[in-house]
Amino acid sequence: MIEVLFGESETGSMKCAKSMKSLCRSDGPVSVIGNPPAHMLPPKEWVPIPGTPAEVIGLPFLLDIGDIQKPADSTYRLELIQSLHIENSWTDSEAFRESLKEEIHGYFQSYSRFLTLLRDNNEVRIWYSYAPYSLCGLYWICSELKHTDCTIHVVELPHHCEWKDHSLQRIKNWGEVSHDQFSSFLPLQKTLTEAERTMYAGFWTSLKEDNSPLRAVINGELTGVPEDFYDFLIRKELTETPIKEARLIGNILGKYPVFQNDLWYASRIGHMIREGEIRVLEDSPKKYARVICKN
Repeated sequence: MIEVLFGESETGSMKCAKSMKSLCRSDGPVSVIGNPPAHMLPPKEWVPIPGTPAEVIGLPFLLDIGDIQKPADSTYRLELIQSLHIENSWTDSEAFRESLKEEIHGYFQSYSRFLTLLRDNNEVRIWYSYAPYSLCGLYWICSELKHTDCTIHVVELPHHCEWKDHSLQRIKNWGEVSHDQFSSFLPLQKTLTEAERTMYAGFWTSLKEDNSPLRAVINGELTGVPEDFYDFLIRKELTETPIKEARLIGNILGKYPVFQNDLWYASRIGHMIREGEIRVLEDSPKKYARVICKN
């Protein structure tokens, strides 16, 4: 079974999940809240996901951002992802740039490897959430596979999980799930029908035609929006009181579950600084460390 995920962290966790031999767990979820079935029983013993790490494909193309009329594995997207990371990195050294470029290039090699694996393995399992980058990934991959006869299974991340200690956790994306918790969600797996695959591929066609600079989930629907769509959250949290940029972004991520990542907020803060809306009180080569306030 080929496992497909759309974020770096979750891909790494899944590789661990498929490389573990055995592990006892007693703190799996006892119920979930969201679109999937309301309850799933935790296994008495945690069972690793069958297969090997080589079957795990990470496609963290950030398709909720930028021009999607260009191919997902295009030079444009490689440079877009690289620019977001470089602009908001803790260092700007040449060694870092080269390492980052090599890492991002690996994303595109993963897509080529995915197509190669499909020749010998006719089953794909997609782990997706309602984070825009992930939902975009689901629609895109269904569009890419619309002329293939492979079987597509999906596991949708529930909005909430109740754990055995009766704590309730809101989970935003698969990157927040530990490697030894993934198998607990396998009962939520479903196989997409041909009609569902066609529908998701159609959604992607519509989004490409719209080609807004950003895509967001509004009332459960993935919608094209202007690039300043999330700026109101920055304005809402930023005051005349000095605050480190990292703390501001952390506050936004913690308080507003709109499923956007820190790179985008940092990029927009940089834009608002250049426009004079935000003032830098203490600059730093590490942009997340600089102290800012409302101008």
